[in-house]
Amino acid sequence: MTTTASAHPNIALIKYWGKQPVPGNIPATPSLSITLDTLESVTSVDEAAEDTLLLNGEARSDAKIASYLDLLRQNFDVPPLKIETSNNFPTAAGLASSASGFAALTTAIDQHCDLQMSLDQRSDYARQASGSAARSIYGGFVALGEPDWIAEPLLNSEEWPLKVVIAITDTRQKTVSSSEGMSRSANTSAFYDNWVTTTREDYLAAHVAVRNRDFDQLALLAENSCLKMHAVMTTSIPAMIYWRPATVACIETIRGLQTDGLKVFFTIDAGPQIKAVCTPEHAPQIAEALSAVPGVMSTTTVGLGAGARVIAS
Repeated sequence: MTTTASAHPNIALIKYWGKQPVPGNIPATPSLSITLDTLESVTSVDEAAEDTLLLNGEARSDAKIASYLDLLRQNFDVPPLKIETSNNFPTAAGLASSASGFAALTTAIDQHCDLQMSLDQRSDYARQASGSAARSIYGGFVALGEPDWIAEPLLNSEEWPLKVVIAITDTRQKTVSSSEGMSRSANTSAFYDNWVTTTREDYLAAHVAVRNRDFDQLALLAENSCLKMHAVMTTSIPAMIYWRPATVACIETIRGLQTDGLKVFFTIDAGPQIKAVCTPEHAPQIAEALSAVPGVMSTTTVGLGAGARVIAS
């Protein structure tokens, strides 16, 4: 009997970059995100003679998944599993595929093996596989902070229904993974300690902005968080520059749209893709403008989505 779960990627507005030097994959910084709809990871699990993995239809060996299964088996009765997972968006290219993938995997295993986890437990275990996966357990606006590092839903998708226009500038897998990049930044960037300190301040301010539906304040905080994170990346040794020329051109386009009075701001994860967060009435104009930027391969407009869930069992 196969169990299938679905989860959506989330985009951090207050960024997570760095891990504490303690067990449990604890983030160095709190974060605040929005879970997207339309983009989706779908994961099926079934019992097997040994653990196997199919990613987007191809047999794979994945150390992070193997390690995660070992973690679950320390606390639960989880048999060998056949895992099939697929994404309808580029994998490992700066669109949070690990977040949605591990949220879906955790949800599928929980149901299939009758682990009876609470949502808090699912968030806690998902975080130990991928820091941002904790947030994809929930939909809408989600916070992840101290002291428990378990995701907390702030607003659901209907309470503040923003749109996100995603501009794809490169579909190739990034050459430096987020885990590797975080470690490099913590060890070599002169700005890393300041990043950790100021992100805690940004996180608290963003909480207030979300509760008040204050778009302008959230825009200011989110863009600043994004730029600070990429400043840490580019000052790491060796530097990590995830952006493409089209990424910078999209930022300039969004700046122009802001000058024209549109409610929009940008954010960029560890990759080259631009996410333009906006009010619904402005999404078509923003998508048209970003589609016209040289080097943009495609644009997709999405809304805010739901949390991880079982879709077949």
